Amino acid sequence: MNTFERARSYVYRHARPVDLARWQYHFEGGSREAVLDALRFYQNEDGGIGNGLEADNLNPHSSPITTLTAADLLEEIGWTDASHPIVQGMLRYLASGVHFNAEHNQWMNTIPSNNDYPHAIWWGYDGKDDFRYNPTVGLATFILRFATPGSELYQKGVQIAKEALDWFLAGEGNNERHVVGLFIPLYQVLQEKTLALVDMERLSCELQKQVQGSITQDTSKWAVEYATKPSAFRITPGSMFYEANADVADYECQFIRETQCEDGSWPITWQWWNDYKEFTLSAAWWRAIFCIENMLYLQGHGKLDDC
Repeated sequence: MNTFERARSYVYRHARPVDLARWQYHFEGGSREAVLDALRFYQNEDGGIGNGLEADNLNPHSSPITTLTAADLLEEIGWTDASHPIVQGMLRYLASGVHFNAEHNQWMNTIPSNNDYPHAIWWGYDGKDDFRYNPTVGLATFILRFATPGSELYQKGVQIAKEALDWFLAGEGNNERHVVGLFIPLYQVLQEKTLALVDMERLSCELQKQVQGSITQDTSKWAVEYATKPSAFRITPGSMFYEANADVADYECQFIRETQCEDGSWPITWQWWNDYKEFTLSAAWWRAIFCIENMLYLQGHGKLDDC
């Protein structure tokens, strides 16, 4: 079997239903509705998302970071219908004020109930939060996409976005992949909705600088460390970041082919750094997610047929 078929085989053997639906949507003519039908089982009564959708945090309760995971999934499949019950539930959760720190005007990155369930060490709650806009800016972007313009929640999203942009343009992203990556969809939604919250040329320049600074240029580290590869920012031809990162972005296509495991997956380069045995399950889910992301990356480079 070639790279694609081996990846497909792994997904069908090990993926969660929501990830299988993603695979089928992207590569087999599946529907967006099937993805949302699988996603609804992760939504709680309060409208938020939990239940391990963020595969390193098996807390069943709603949390901002896991709700952002769902928002990213909706963006990935190009979902635009704000009236869908899942979208409306997520907006209701965000409007409730739960897990929102009013002093900092940001959602919490970790929540106390994380500690009651298997999770990676970085999702443990210690009563502190650095408030570096992860997941806040991603949730604000979701609000700008789907909330009713003029509503109280929409205005809250606008205010948070303005504050986040000022923070980012001051260089505070510090080339941290998870933070920097959240400002790219915000930039896109500002363009789509022609929201003049900031000097867009200045924002574009800052994004270019921090995306390039985030990428691990020493490719020998990619297979053994939690390295940032161009795929973290979907840098394919046509991306605003491609020209400045073309060589390393093209190399990643070769890297994907060369590092595929015999079972069709790709290695996990992190641990949970605790004694939870559920990491084995999480790792299997992540490998299926990698299969989707890597095939989408090759597809974006026009190289899916070559593998």
